[in-house]
Amino acid sequence: MSEFQIGEIVTAIYKTGKYIGEITEIRPQHYLVRVLAVLKHPMQGDLHNPKDADVLIFHERKALSYREQANIPYKMVKPFESEVPDYLESLKDAVAKMKQELAETSSEWAEMSLRAMESLEKDYKLKA
Repeated sequence: MSEFQIGEIVTAIYKTGKYIGEITEIRPQHYLVRVLAVLKHPMQGDLHNPKDADVLIFHERKALSYREQANIPYKMVKPFESEVPDYLESLKDAVAKMKQELAETSSEWAEMSLRAMESLEKDYKLKA
């Protein structure tokens, strides 16, 4: 049974990213959440082999887009009580935080992830 209603603002974890969003639909096991801001950028690489550089395909993982909707399991949704930040500013902050964490980590996975993040930063058009 769901504890949130349509229109409520929540945090939602999707794969390895964390977002602020609005519930737009309640489904039997999921909420459909419309993304409004990014709290944590998704990790790079293979989701099934986290922090491992020796994988067949090292995936470049983008954050969900502004107003993109995703099915989020009930247990991955929590209340959000603060003001919703601007999407682009929240994305910039999440990218900067992820890059800082990767720069402080000494591993092949971190180096590959940092290169992926720099590529994504260009795709997002966050750099001038």
